[in-house]
Amino acid sequence: MTLLTCLKATRGATFSEVLVAMALAFIGLTGAMGAFRVANKAIVQSMLASRALAMAESRLEAKRSVRWEQLLRDDLDHDGIPEILMHDDGIGGDVAGADGIYSAQAELNAVVLTWTVAPNHGERLSDSGFAVLEARAAYRSEDGDHEVRLATVRANPAFAGSH
Repeated sequence: MTLLTCLKATRGATFSEVLVAMALAFIGLTGAMGAFRVANKAIVQSMLASRALAMAESRLEAKRSVRWEQLLRDDLDHDGIPEILMHDDGIGGDVAGADGIYSAQAELNAVVLTWTVAPNHGERLSDSGFAVLEARAAYRSEDGDHEVRLATVRANPAFAGSH
């Protein structure tokens, strides 16, 4: 092998080849960054949805576990002292005043939680045979507003088994 052929074989990349390689690397990195952005958006969306569902389930379970007489009081920090007294006045999550549906609302970690207790036939809670408990957790994401709704029925133990 001559010295001239040896020098040609080891001369390196030209400026245009370096520019093409840099452009391809930039396109690849931009695509990867876009994929990470989409993945992050999906993770945040699912995190908010999971949080909203957990908060709604927790509120319903708390309502199912308290004594019937305490159904309109809520102890959110579990210290034994109720912080919230549910109301039927059309304010703060209550859709309409004096409709027989008691409501309360709290906001935590970008989720607005509204829960209701609706005695059957619009009766007073103490005279009601059962009540419908509902929890709604609303949150906002890049896709818009979302809401999780859960409901259950709870029987008044004073009327259970009576005919």
